[in-house]
Amino acid sequence: MNYLPNTPEDRQEMLKAIGVSSVEELFRDLPEEVRLRRPLNLPNGLSELELARLMQGLAEKNGDLNHFTSFLGAGVYDRFIPSVVDHILSRAEFYTAYTPYQPEISQGVLQSIYEYQTMICELTGMDVSNASMYDGASALAEAGLMCATSTGRKKLVVSRLVHPEYRRVVATYARGVDLEIVEVGMRAGLTDLEDLKNKVDERTAGVLIQNPNFLGHLETVEEIEKITHGRGALFVVAADPISLGLLAAPGDYGADIVAGDGQSLGNPISFGGPHLGFLAVRERLVRRMPGRIVGATVDNRGQRGFVLTLTAREQHIRRERATSNICSNQALNALAATVYLSLLGKAGLKDVASQSLQKAHYAYAALERVEGFQPAFRAPFFQEFAIRTPVEPARVNEELLKHRIIGGYDLGRDYPELKNHLLLAFTEKRTKEEIDHLVARLEGML
Repeated sequence: MNYLPNTPEDRQEMLKAIGVSSVEELFRDLPEEVRLRRPLNLPNGLSELELARLMQGLAEKNGDLNHFTSFLGAGVYDRFIPSVVDHILSRAEFYTAYTPYQPEISQGVLQSIYEYQTMICELTGMDVSNASMYDGASALAEAGLMCATSTGRKKLVVSRLVHPEYRRVVATYARGVDLEIVEVGMRAGLTDLEDLKNKVDERTAGVLIQNPNFLGHLETVEEIEKITHGRGALFVVAADPISLGLLAAPGDYGADIVAGDGQSLGNPISFGGPHLGFLAVRERLVRRMPGRIVGATVDNRGQRGFVLTLTAREQHIRRERATSNICSNQALNALAATVYLSLLGKAGLKDVASQSLQKAHYAYAALERVEGFQPAFRAPFFQEFAIRTPVEPARVNEELLKHRIIGGYDLGRDYPELKNHLLLAFTEKRTKEEIDHLVARLEGML
């Protein structure tokens, strides 16, 4: 048995050292009725070749994105990842690195984090970015806490068109510090501005929206900013980083804090994680940020170097002074985002965003002609939109799977008023032929 390191002689020597005669004697305190007096029901051992064939056969029973066409988005997207991203991530100096406690021997990791922060600031139009959060949900929740600690107020106003999972995480964080959560309704696929005006008041610490929102639509951000700042609250935007290749940066329309999920930036879907959350703020809020910030400096010989400039987490400072107990290292995922953005550049990111937008609008126009599966709203959108379905979404998706198509997200799970609605996503990977195939299969169900 090549992979069992202990021989019978080794085991006898260890038993002798601890003063027992057999392995069975180690379990003498366990009642007889709970002991297993038969061999485990396991198959015979296989050679490495046989095992590889078995596992490959089992894996091929699953549907994967190499063999299925995915129109499922809702926060996690099937995007093309250049092969060099994985190549760089797999280098030992990055793959095995954890928190760079000792800057003098962690310059490579610190520089990669510094570059990541710089790119996030350029994307979002903010002054400072940290590195980094668990995911988009925890990033938005931390943004909500920042609003409360910065303003001294105890109320967060959250649009219902923020990702449902994000809203649940925000509510979980809020319970621990006695924050009040007030949700704003929707109208025609957008945040209801009249409802927002009625719910934002002098007790409001922050207004949290998503743009594009969970239904894929572009919010009326300028109006929301005026309502928010008119009451002295902070304006928080959860943004899709790919959309910022085309859309105005949140900093340009008055956001105080920008959060979001970086999965689209060179990170695979991976069954929902691990991903990374990004968080960027105005400079005046920098000391309220969770996590850590890497900065550039000069050493005593005049050489440029990188250090942890601010580390407001309990591993580095006294717990009672920490801004948050969030302390996971997502640096490898952030590195993937850095490599991805470096490869694409500004023009490449704009092209990815433009292709996503154009393909989504092509699909929208095609589905407008399909009776029973027509788009639900008319508001401007980026790469996702909702369609009505004449039957339950689960049945639609089940039928699509027969044709190797992964369908949309069932909106009725989170929005009772959108029962029998599917949210469909269209990334740069989708082709005209794939979109036409989806439309034909939906037509064939009628």
